[in-house]
Amino acid sequence: MENTENPDTKQDEYEKICYVCRRPESKAGKMIDMPNNMHICADCMQRAFDTLNNNTVNYNDLFKNMHMPDLSMYNMNEEQMMSEFAPKQKIKKKTENKNEIDLKSVPAPKQIKAMLDEYVIGQDKAKKAMSVAVYNHYKRIADIEARSGKESENDVEIEKSNMLMIGPTGSGKTYLVKTLAKLLQVPLAITDATSLTEAGYIGDDIESVVSKLLAAADNDVSKAEHGIIFIDEIDKIAKKKGTRSRDVNGESVQQGMLKLLEGSNVEVPVGASSKNAMVPLVTVNTSNILFICGGAFPDLEEIIKSRLTNQSSIGFNSSLKDAFDDDDDIFAKVSSEDLREYGMIPEFLGRLPICFSLKGLSKEILVDIMCKPKNAIVKQYVKLLDMDGVKLEFENDALELIAQKALEKKTGARAIRSILEDYMMDVMYEIPKDDTIGKVIITADYIEGKGSPRILMRTYEPVQTAGGAY
Repeated sequence: MENTENPDTKQDEYEKICYVCRRPESKAGKMIDMPNNMHICADCMQRAFDTLNNNTVNYNDLFKNMHMPDLSMYNMNEEQMMSEFAPKQKIKKKTENKNEIDLKSVPAPKQIKAMLDEYVIGQDKAKKAMSVAVYNHYKRIADIEARSGKESENDVEIEKSNMLMIGPTGSGKTYLVKTLAKLLQVPLAITDATSLTEAGYIGDDIESVVSKLLAAADNDVSKAEHGIIFIDEIDKIAKKKGTRSRDVNGESVQQGMLKLLEGSNVEVPVGASSKNAMVPLVTVNTSNILFICGGAFPDLEEIIKSRLTNQSSIGFNSSLKDAFDDDDDIFAKVSSEDLREYGMIPEFLGRLPICFSLKGLSKEILVDIMCKPKNAIVKQYVKLLDMDGVKLEFENDALELIAQKALEKKTGARAIRSILEDYMMDVMYEIPKDDTIGKVIITADYIEGKGSPRILMRTYEPVQTAGGAY
């Protein structure tokens, strides 16, 4: 017998049930349809809105109609309730009495600088200061872990060696920190100070820099507490001059970072950048985290020149106003007085005891940057064409012209990549998969726009046949 029952009529025989209070539509009224085949009654939806607007959470009232045990029997407070219903995420707890740092495995300062020399050209003073500071930092951690539970009156407590790097844009501040973390194989978090604001305002909270480090350490708290945090663009949180409004992303951020730099227990969310009720929190101690701050500090050189030329205005000891205009290493003469005038508060500078500068890049250094490091940009192009069986060479005059064009852009080593991309685009487009081309030479005339790259055809060796003919 044929079934003539309408499937739509059969589906309407089942009532919709509220996902929260579990009441059917005949008792709760018309349901509000939600994604994933969920339905909520108007009463539960209104109760949720009232809870959000009043900023209070009454769990016994919110869940009183749900088909679940009475919450009052558990005698939970709000924090326990949130942790009970929050989504669970695996958090690796710190193992007690576990010596994470083996001082023998940490390379000496000379070895750290030698490893940095393979990737970073120049900046010897900065590499030396960073190598010593990092080595002393891990000696401090090893000493703390060795003395854990063993207190003595004669113990000398080593303080943190947080660093402040000052240098023009493109001088290699971020690249130095990335290379250092890669060589030491420690978790690294790189954040931008421009996104940080005072708590309660739109933007990232100050604790978000620690949550990024925790994510880089795969949520391992013990591993994160031995990591490195690099805060770039630190000059952007300087005090705003001539403003009467609340400085929520300037001086307030500096004040909020004081305890973070010195060392304190910070509650950070796991798997999120901001705290909310549905994200679990974990406590991270920042006492053993190495903080490195860096910034270009534009116009700081004018403050340094003004201080240096203001010592004496007339007489034999007087200094000319333009005496330091051509000084490429003007940041090496910076003092804490200059930084305070720039807008950094004294308490913040006091927690960054190691301050060093990076030199502006000259044309000779830019040429070396293109060719000498392990992952130099010229070596990358040589490898790309070598995969197609084509050899690539750059004339010395061509490299110098590229370095000169990079200097004119005033963006440091970052300009090299963009300039080379412009000149190599046609070469990388035409040369690959061409079996007749064996070698390409980038000439100075090509860089100047007076000619094209020199192309050498591929030569094939003659093959001798069995009869002796070629």
